[in-house]
Amino acid sequence: MATPLLDRQLLERLERLTIRWHKSFRGLVGGHNTSRFSGPGQEFLDHRHFHHGDDLRAVNWRAYMRLEKLFLKMFQVEPRTPIRLLIDCSLSMAAAPSASDISKFDFARRLSAALTYVGLVRHDSLLLQPFHERLDDTFLASGGRHRFGPVNDFLASLQPSGRTNYLHIARQFISTYSKPGLLIVISDFLDDSDVLKPLQYLTDFGNELMLVQLWSDSDRAPSLAGEVTLTDAETGSALEISLDPEACRAYTAAFDHYSGKLEDLALRSGGRYAGFATSIPLDEAIFQALNQTGADLQRATRSA
Repeated sequence: MATPLLDRQLLERLERLTIRWHKSFRGLVGGHNTSRFSGPGQEFLDHRHFHHGDDLRAVNWRAYMRLEKLFLKMFQVEPRTPIRLLIDCSLSMAAAPSASDISKFDFARRLSAALTYVGLVRHDSLLLQPFHERLDDTFLASGGRHRFGPVNDFLASLQPSGRTNYLHIARQFISTYSKPGLLIVISDFLDDSDVLKPLQYLTDFGNELMLVQLWSDSDRAPSLAGEVTLTDAETGSALEISLDPEACRAYTAAFDHYSGKLEDLALRSGGRYAGFATSIPLDEAIFQALNQTGADLQRATRSA
């Protein structure tokens, strides 16, 4: 069995988030989206005449005692909206400022484990979908909290590789998953090509987005100075630049502007955004993401 990504104390704290998880998104079981179809459920809808082969447990026996006719009680179906968790496994996620710092990739795996655990406690089913330039093999997490062990093993087995291609990922995702649902994307959202249009493409097909942007401190606020050589973690290409305090400030402003565009896209389409530096404690990131809603998530840690 793989090394646990989350300790027992954190798992116990996550147990207490189940109600908040239930209320956080419109599409989860028992949320605001009600079905027009009748069937098993908790909210009474109507009666209809009993037919041969119907479930006797749904018969209204009190009505039978009064009217001597069999009527079947109908209830409103509580629809299950698909929940899919896209985890960026590209090489840029593996970068860390130093050997002692947690990488974006490891942070993403632990955050994914926490979100999945909360869903399992709610008896939701979540599809874990790693990706880089393509969608990788999936894992369906379901069956309650006691099924968290295989989830941990799956996430622990993931390895960073390749580069991101959001346009290709969006097209492959739409062709693979025709039914829209809640789509949680955990990534640094670094791509040589446009990221915003492919994400908008996903919302155009009815998906509700929660974008979780991760960055290392040096991603947002480089501390280098003078003549430096930057190497792309995904392509290996090198770029020589000159850095001074003014250039670093301009870079940070551009980074925040890009993060703001990601946030605006998510909120504009009725979704959510959360942004975290990997230097903050994992539990703080988890509880901040799940305890806040809508505009309260705006640039949660960007000013830290």
